[in-house]
Amino acid sequence: MTGEGAGAQPGFAGRLRHHAVDTRPLRIPAFRRQLAGQGTSFIGAMLTQVAVPVQVFQLSHSSLQVGMVGLVGFVPLVVFGLYGGSIADVVDRRTLYLLSSIGVWVVTLGLLVQTVLHLNSIPLILALVAVQAAFFAISSAARGAIIPRIVDSELVPAANTLSFTVGNVGQVLGPLIAGVLVTRPNGFQWAYGFDAILFTLALYAALRLPHIPPDGTARKAGFHSVVEGLRFIAVRPVLFMSFGVDIVAMMFALPRALYPQVAAERWNGQVGPLYAAIAIGAVIAGVSSGWIGRVRRQGVALTVAIVGWGLCVAASGLAHRLWLAVLLLAFAGAADLVSSVYRQTILQTYAPDEMRGRMQGVFVVVVTGGPRLGDLRAGATAAAAGVTVSWVGGGLLCAVLVLIAAFTVRPFWRYDAGAAGSPDVTAETVVPA
Repeated sequence: MTGEGAGAQPGFAGRLRHHAVDTRPLRIPAFRRQLAGQGTSFIGAMLTQVAVPVQVFQLSHSSLQVGMVGLVGFVPLVVFGLYGGSIADVVDRRTLYLLSSIGVWVVTLGLLVQTVLHLNSIPLILALVAVQAAFFAISSAARGAIIPRIVDSELVPAANTLSFTVGNVGQVLGPLIAGVLVTRPNGFQWAYGFDAILFTLALYAALRLPHIPPDGTARKAGFHSVVEGLRFIAVRPVLFMSFGVDIVAMMFALPRALYPQVAAERWNGQVGPLYAAIAIGAVIAGVSSGWIGRVRRQGVALTVAIVGWGLCVAASGLAHRLWLAVLLLAFAGAADLVSSVYRQTILQTYAPDEMRGRMQGVFVVVVTGGPRLGDLRAGATAAAAGVTVSWVGGGLLCAVLVLIAAFTVRPFWRYDAGAAGSPDVTAETVVPA
């Protein structure tokens, strides 16, 4: 190799490291354990999240009924997400995370039992989904509030990127596996059964987390505590907009309730690749995300990412080849990963520790409740105007609404993460298990 070539290789390697995902949070044992448990549980959870709507569609042959899967979980997500967040500010977050995760696991066993017994009851399935949503909301609020306590503030963007990337790996593997299982005899039983087994491993990882007691400054959990958290958001345009744009993105541009119908009409029921496509793009974006933590104008970056999400979703709705639809949804997933990291980072670094549980409760409501409203919106619009109008029109409307909102709320558009700071961004000391 010539001297020039030898010099070029370190330069290329340096550029590669510059853009690769920041793995420094993995040096923290507590974060490694949480990440391992999260990755395992996401694979299993996605098996169930694919199996439930496909099972409902097979029983009802209606996208509107599939949309109801999202609706029945919305109220529990709102109530228990907000209240669970207030609880996370006054109790040991590791204990709350573990107990609520056990609740999710028990409901998964319930889904398995109803399938094994061939009950074929949509109301029962919807009831189990509602209960599972309640436990999921509490566990998610606790999990999100744990990260700023075990990771130094400057590593929070990298920790969030790793968390979202690992979660998206699960969202790739889970749907692909589920897509194969649900087309085979007793496939729903296998899907729910594997979810239960994988979640058992995730519970062990949660058990190994350190104790994370409250800092003692938050008031007791209750309605007043929830209202205090909502008021904290309402008077801060940056936080308010970070939630608002995500609601718009998920409510208008998420087409997942349409996947079973579109797969059946266009691609002989090949639903697995559709459910995995967004996560595939997010994983690719995650492993090349070294630049994300260096962006200071996070309001601008968040706006651009969500507009890109909407436009890619709209284009994918016009595709009549499966590979093209998957490719466009993957681009949408890459944009969604970027927006997710910025939304979570703004939230975790802007709020003091005594508010982080409640902030994560609202985050759970928005991030998981928005898609459920989006499922209902997509299913109802498809029933009224057709699946293409629902899919394409939702993506375009998302892009337009987010642009209007960003240009209207100037503090959000001008938000500079490096200059704004946070009331309290220091990592707290945790108590070893």
